[in-house]
Amino acid sequence: MEKGFNISDLFFEAARQYPHKPAIIHGRHQVSFAGLATEVEATVAYFRHIGIAPGDRVLLFVPMGIPLYRIVLALFKLGATAVFLDEWVSKERLERCCQIAQCQAFIGTTKARVLGVLSRGIRQIPIKLNSNFLPAYLRRSLPAPGPTGTPTRATDTALITFTTGSTGTPKAAKRTHGFLYEQFAALIDKIKPQADEVDLPVLPIVLLINLGAGCTSLITDFKAAKPERMQPERILAQLRQHGVSRMVASPFFLKQLASYLVQHGQEAPSSLRKIFTGGAPVFPAEAALYKRAFPAAAIEIVYGSTEAEPISSISAEALLAGSSHSLSRGLPVGFPYHKIQLRIIGITEEAIACAGAADFDKWELPQGEIGEIIVSGPHVLDAYFNNEEAIKRHKIGVDGRCWHRTGDSGYLGTDGLLYLCGRCSSLISLPDGSLLTPFTYEAYFQSIAGVQMGTILELNHQVVAVLEVLPGTPQARLAQELQQVLPELQRVLFLAPIPRDPRHHAKIDYAQLQKRLSLMR
Repeated sequence: MEKGFNISDLFFEAARQYPHKPAIIHGRHQVSFAGLATEVEATVAYFRHIGIAPGDRVLLFVPMGIPLYRIVLALFKLGATAVFLDEWVSKERLERCCQIAQCQAFIGTTKARVLGVLSRGIRQIPIKLNSNFLPAYLRRSLPAPGPTGTPTRATDTALITFTTGSTGTPKAAKRTHGFLYEQFAALIDKIKPQADEVDLPVLPIVLLINLGAGCTSLITDFKAAKPERMQPERILAQLRQHGVSRMVASPFFLKQLASYLVQHGQEAPSSLRKIFTGGAPVFPAEAALYKRAFPAAAIEIVYGSTEAEPISSISAEALLAGSSHSLSRGLPVGFPYHKIQLRIIGITEEAIACAGAADFDKWELPQGEIGEIIVSGPHVLDAYFNNEEAIKRHKIGVDGRCWHRTGDSGYLGTDGLLYLCGRCSSLISLPDGSLLTPFTYEAYFQSIAGVQMGTILELNHQVVAVLEVLPGTPQARLAQELQQVLPELQRVLFLAPIPRDPRHHAKIDYAQLQKRLSLMR
């Protein structure tokens, strides 16, 4: 990769190839690749004019839409760093993110600007802009472009995003222009977008990939901060109206669409041929629902994380085909991605420092033994911003190579597949030295009529099942039946709702669950 590489180069090349093709469709608005390129250039000029410089960090509190990608591409081209805040951010999380990132500018919606008045962190940021500034700005004469300065290097930071922080303080994932290119290449390899496709990307990073690949992206009516307000019928109508051929979405989003189609006896949009989902575990019962709702679509379930995407993947068909015998010790998530190196090491809460390869090899466990999943590769994040403690805890340096500790437990089977067993912190050790793996039980609970979600955990030295069930489900009878089938369970509790992760609203937030249960004692 050239030293002067800038990740926005991929978008501008796509704009030259497909100038008149729609780049983004959002409600009644749409912009072509050429039109977006013109707006990005104007935004770069404006940023320079008001004093945003290469290397500056710019905090963004902007919902998924055309303005967000116009701003992000302009920051990339300028050589500044875009710092993302999720729509569901709390005031506490906002202050912590401001403290970590130390930004020079803030761009937000009018509502976000008003909320920013209450934030000490945002009040301290020198430059503040409304995300809808550009339309008014384009009606004025543009200032003469200033000098471009030093070309952006592949090692310069382009993007900072934050982990959910469900297990502690959010970590600022630092993505360089070179890293974004490797992530782009890995996801292109996995998704294989075609220029004639229309994609519905619910995950913001995927829309960036589409802009570099020349694909049209449809932003649908879905508020990530308010998933419970999702209207499947409206989204399905948009899929049909725009001939969407590919969808990349969280399991929660996909499940709502699939449930609506099945419950109302409707057929899926005929144009939809490829579906990718990730961000939370998908168990066989859910995969079966997907296939019933979208029988003509190829459905791929991707396992990864903020720091490494993808790690592995499995088709819905393969998951269903192996479900009868594979869930006794974990959830199959496919073969490791070919550009990634993957190992299973002994579980420890301590930081791991290795003197060299021989020292590192001592941590690796035999095939089939459950341990922590660690990964290395060109698209695996090797650093966090302004957080040496997180680097020490989650990264292992071995002879110049960085290994990322996922915090997930699992093992490699004799069939070569990777199996997940739950978060390392959620495994339950029994007196005989064996381990109870939450995913085994979570998969089983999902297969029971009336159960929405469930897991097991250790509470007051007892193995406890926690279930979220549909209204009208006979709880006492269900608890009795479970304790007969699963003698290791000492209690069965019912909780509605079980806390989900705030980003995808699809996986259990174990830390919040423990807090909720502690208040019930």
